[in-house]
Parts: sequence; C-alpha cells; structure tokens
Amino acid sequence: MANPLIALVGRPNVGKSTFFNKVVGRKLSITEDRPGVTRDRLYADANWRGKYFTMVDTGGLELKSEDVMWREIAKQADVAIDTADVILFFTDGRDGLHPSDYDVADILRRSHKPVILVVNKIDDYSPEKVYEFYSLGLGEPFAVSAEHSQGIGDVLDEAISYFPQTTIEPVPSLKIAVVGKPNAGKSSLVNRILGSERSIVTPMAGTTRDAIDTLFYRGDKAYTIIDTAGIRKKKNVDDDVEYYSNMRAFDAVRRSDVCVLVVDTIGLEVS
Repeated sequence: MANPLIALVGRPNVGKSTFFNKVVGRKLSITEDRPGVTRDRLYADANWRGKYFTMVDTGGLELKSEDVMWREIAKQADVAIDTADVILFFTDGRDGLHPSDYDVADILRRSHKPVILVVNKIDDYSPEKVYEFYSLGLGEPFAVSAEHSQGIGDVLDEAISYFPQTTIEPVPSLKIAVVGKPNAGKSSLVNRILGSERSIVTPMAGTTRDAIDTLFYRGDKAYTIIDTAGIRKKKNVDDDVEYYSNMRAFDAVRRSDVCVLVVDTIGLEVS
C-alpha cells in the first residue's frame, strides 16, 4: 500500500519549493526568485503527527504559454495532480490574486480531489490580505509564510485529515544515481527503466535541474533511481541555477549506493 501523495501546485514563483523544503526537512528543491527554476516533479517522503506521506513539488503552471518548456512543465504537473490524494494550491499573498490563479483553480476543481488553498508570503497576517482569495471558490484560504515557517502546521493538519487511518514508514531501498554530462540521455534511460515519462526529455541541454528520486520495485526488492542534472566543469557553468543543479547532482552521488555513468557516444570527441 502506497502512502498518500500531496501535490504542490500553482503558478510560477509562489513559494512551492520553499514550502516543500521546509516540510521534508532539507533543501531538495532549488529555490530562486524567478519563474521556471523547478521543472520536473520532485518527490520526497515526510511525516506529520505520525502520518507518513510523499510530497511532490511541481513546476509553475503557465497555462496560456506556447513555449515548449512551459508545456512540458504543465504535463509534469498534470501527472502530479492526477496521482495526488491531496492538492495544495499555492497563491502569492504578496502580489495578490492573479488571473492565472483562476485558470489553475478551474483545473483543480475538475480533478475532484481535496484541494487546500494556500496563500503564501503572508509575513504579517491581516484578514484583508486573504479576503480576495475566497473568490477562487475553493474554501477557506490558509495564510502562510513558508520562508519563515509560519502556518505550515495548520496546512499539514488539514492535509492529513484526508488521509486513511494508517500509513506506513517508507521502505529502505538501494539508491542508484544516474549521472553524466548535459544531454547525454540520462532522463531517457531513467524513463525507459521506469516504463513511464518520469522526467522531461528535450533536445536542449540543461532540461533536468533537480536530482529527481523515484522509488520502484523489481520482484520483492525496492530501488530508488535518481535522475540528475548534467554535470559540467565549474569554469563552464553559466549561472547560479546551473551551479546549484550541479551541487544537487554531486549530492545525489554522495547519498547513492550505486552510480550509473551515462556517456553520449555520438557526441563523443575522439582526439
């Protein structure tokens, strides 16, 4: 029996990844003050008040964008919504209600899943800051400040109220890190092993940014396969996001039991 799955959903840059990191107790998801940093689904096990669950962070939803990357991010979020037992819908209390929030709310209503409306970035609470979010038609908003760990417990209390009476402690598994240069085919290999499109695959280098853990079984043995961002030499790293992606990849290597090195033989230079 799988434990309940909580999905974090919302438009870009509303603080989903910050909340995710606070709940799981470590910085698994990259956080930066610009949209599009989180792309794939990112999973981690957690517990609250003796209830075990899996939490999934998703990329920000830009539903009306025609950009290929935003469309792929939306597909990953759709999978998370479809498989979730409870959905946390994140909005930005600092910027206020956004037209895109209504679009996301419509999608979540059609999912027929329990949806908890989270108004993030409320550092100093006042009722006026959350009143407008009632217009989304998703019940009472929960005011939180994920950055300052305020209100997180109230959201989790509400989430676990939808859980079954019994949950189980996560199963120990052999951890396998898949590493290599950018665009070497790591995500394609992981997807083939899992039999599903777990990671976004495009011809563009740098598509995978986080280290993505997925639990799977072969026979009676449990494994966790970790898809990592492409690793490049420090002198070739272009920006902070790629720098932190590299750090996540190296961290995946350190916490893994086995590493699989993927090499692109077509692009291999022969001297």
